Amino acid sequence: MKIGCPKEIKPQEFRVGMTPNAAFEAVKNGHEVIIETGAGVGAGFEDADYIEAGAKIIATAAEVFADADMIVKVKEPQAVERKMLREGQILFTYLHLAPDPDQTKDLLASGATCIAYETVTDRSGGLPLLAPMSEVAGRLAPQVGAWTLQKANGGRGVLMGGVPGVGPARVVVIGGGVVGTHAARIAAGMGADVTVLDRSLPRLRYLDDVYGGTFKTSYASAGNTIELAREADMIIGAVLIPGAAAPKLISRAQLSELKPGAVLVDVAIDQGGCFETSKATTHHDPIYVVDGIMHYCVANMPGAVARTSTIALGNATMPFMLALANKGWKKACADDPHLKAGLNVHAGQLTYAAVAEALGMDSINADEAIAG
Repeated sequence: MKIGCPKEIKPQEFRVGMTPNAAFEAVKNGHEVIIETGAGVGAGFEDADYIEAGAKIIATAAEVFADADMIVKVKEPQAVERKMLREGQILFTYLHLAPDPDQTKDLLASGATCIAYETVTDRSGGLPLLAPMSEVAGRLAPQVGAWTLQKANGGRGVLMGGVPGVGPARVVVIGGGVVGTHAARIAAGMGADVTVLDRSLPRLRYLDDVYGGTFKTSYASAGNTIELAREADMIIGAVLIPGAAAPKLISRAQLSELKPGAVLVDVAIDQGGCFETSKATTHHDPIYVVDGIMHYCVANMPGAVARTSTIALGNATMPFMLALANKGWKKACADDPHLKAGLNVHAGQLTYAAVAEALGMDSINADEAIAG
């Protein structure tokens, strides 16, 4: 198979879909790898690194899309990229279709087969291709939140760890999954007073058993959430429903109940955001204010630490990429139900029910797509 990796063009996105190591593995498996020139520079990889791995450097994204059987990326294809997809081509990347009807319609029109990193599963019910970026985003959230909390940036002017005689910042993390756990660990490590909210009692028990001395836990009822939010200096939204739009956990009306200058960090923004007032921002212009409340809603937070993120993502995606290349998408998905769970679009039809439900569209079962 001819595997292509274009340079990411989403604003302030410095990651790359394939590392030189992944390219080397693909070439070793008998495949041809074509990389757009400069694709890896933002993550610290030069064209020479890919050439040494056996890949071929291509001058333009248009040539990569035209020649490749499978396109491997990081972020969802932008409008200009979607026009270059074609029938029968495989797209393997993050898609986040539920809050993005325009992208969904373009992918359906392309006729391509689109497999989303964020809905691939594993034996334990986890999301192995989302997990590494969730770990990065979770660890970044308190860091960017602390910066936003500084008075010069519009925040309350509260130091995360406080000082002797002055209490620390109060941080509420909504969601006790991968993002929330990593966010809570880092925030607590910065000296903040941290509470994690979740609706799963088994998850709360686990967090309490493992991290009981590091941060507190509480049940995420609507009343409890707003009660804790009123006292918070920072609220980190870390709720995920795989493939579906994120639930809105704090309404615009409730912003008036929060402390002036409090910070909302919405790590769920790729899935539409978990605060009613959330809208996607970029690293270039990351924060905005609504009713005196600071919002940090960068849609590709891990892109800020592109080298760490690229290597972590490449380690996770490589086995699935090789399966798709070695077997073709139909056999690879038929052999692996976890990879099959990543199938979102095929030949003009949605194949993921949660996306279809979020967008009010019809879908078919992934098995029907494979059989067809």
